[in-house]
Amino acid sequence: MRRALLLLSFTLLAACGKKADDAPAPSAAPPATAGAPLQVLATSDLKDVEPLAAQIQAATGVEVRFRFGGTMESTQEVLSGDSGRAVKPDAAWFANAKYLLSDAAGQGKVKLQEKIMLSPLAVGVSKSDATKYGWDKPDAKLTWGDITRAAKAGKLQYALSNPATSNQGFMALLGVVAAAGGKGEALTAADVDRTAIADFLKGYKIVGDNSTYLAEQFAKQQGTRANAFINYESWLLSLNASGKLREPLHLIYPFEGVSTADYPFMLLNDARRADYQKVVDYLKSDAAQLWLARQTLRRPMRAEVAAQVADLLPARGVQVELPFSPDRKLADGLIDAYLNEFRKPIASTFVLDTSGSMQGKRREQLVEAIHYLAGADASLTGRVAKLTNRERLWFLPFSDRPGEPVPFEIPAGTKLAKGVAPQVDTDAKLAELRRVRDAADSLHMTGGTALYDAVLQGLQHMLEERKRNPDYQYSVVAFTDGKNNMGRRLDDFRRDYERLPEDVRGIPVFMVLFGEADAGDLKALVDITGGKVFDARKTPLYAVFKDIRAYQ
Repeated sequence: MRRALLLLSFTLLAACGKKADDAPAPSAAPPATAGAPLQVLATSDLKDVEPLAAQIQAATGVEVRFRFGGTMESTQEVLSGDSGRAVKPDAAWFANAKYLLSDAAGQGKVKLQEKIMLSPLAVGVSKSDATKYGWDKPDAKLTWGDITRAAKAGKLQYALSNPATSNQGFMALLGVVAAAGGKGEALTAADVDRTAIADFLKGYKIVGDNSTYLAEQFAKQQGTRANAFINYESWLLSLNASGKLREPLHLIYPFEGVSTADYPFMLLNDARRADYQKVVDYLKSDAAQLWLARQTLRRPMRAEVAAQVADLLPARGVQVELPFSPDRKLADGLIDAYLNEFRKPIASTFVLDTSGSMQGKRREQLVEAIHYLAGADASLTGRVAKLTNRERLWFLPFSDRPGEPVPFEIPAGTKLAKGVAPQVDTDAKLAELRRVRDAADSLHMTGGTALYDAVLQGLQHMLEERKRNPDYQYSVVAFTDGKNNMGRRLDDFRRDYERLPEDVRGIPVFMVLFGEADAGDLKALVDITGGKVFDARKTPLYAVFKDIRAYQ
């Protein structure tokens, strides 16, 4: 394997605390520019850098406004140049832009780029299990192969961001296949070891689209459902320092190499080149680099600056950088294979509000969103969000009371003998997707809103299905535009939920907030059931449904 060595020559002590220091204020702040704010599209794992915006403006006179999104949707926006928003991004800031820049289309969109900081991918394992299996010994040189075998054997049960929508998850999966293939930069889609993917994914227990959500879920389920969290080093160190874990994580850096996030800050709008350069110069300054290290636990680019935060980060020495194959078919084939072949298939009940208030434009938006999931959107994010092979889905409409679940099942595709490649939808799959769209078209809106009755019925339905078919990943997706005004109240729901079997805790409820629905009530519901509230009041409903897919 060709290996590119990334020399992290930091003589740093093993520690993981954060300091509250702010970057030193500049001695003389330049006057604010009269131009428009520099609009920066950033991936969601960079939300912790948002407080730096005020310091950037004080130091440079450039006002920076961040907008955060998932890796795949942000990549799609850069490639298409269109997000449906009036304000377009002038710059982008990703954890890793290797996928974006892997073809001419992406390269043509990025005018300049500068790497800002570093954080290698790592496998954080609960300290007791790391000790139990001997993974914390100084001479334990664990490889991606060791990680894969541990996942297959049930020793490693991990949380990981969705490989189809998030950088960390994709890079972990790429690490597994690159190590198994042994060909490094020469690895192609045809070389992929399918057994390695299947074995690695046997340990995948907690799914999500962003690190904040995954950290919350892992903290709740550490020691019961999962004993490991695969993410960038900075997130794992922050989680250790948070005091939220049952026990700290021991960080493993697979011996044959990992992917390192280098956080490129990229210019998209050449007319803002001067302001972009001012911001880059500040981000690479000692003051900003120290702030980023202390507040986010990401590594400075220069060793002399890193020496000043030697009490915060583990000593790393020489770290092998796992090469990123330039074969775009490999990346697209891996994503397609993960979604349609290798991951545990999805089974979900869509609890759909069909009360009278949904008549008109709201009904149109709901139907449009379901059409998108059923194949009407050919964009990059649309392909990722589309109903996948082997997926089982039920529509559970409700108004005054819940209706009867309407089932759908997407057939399996053709398995490749070797390698990975995007597959063309079969006639059987196209026919089932058409059934889903037809069912959405036939939704009839009338009556009141028995939300809690419907969600409880959806959970009971998923519990029964899981008894019959345990090898699926179950969830409930509930959509409502109004307050509950029929049937159970929230306290009644809580009481009846607590009477359900304990394994109901493994079925999250994702709530879509729309119209006059009460945000507080929906948040209280997901606090009871696990899951997440998605706000569709200012975001197109189909975009929210796409977001939910990354958590299933």
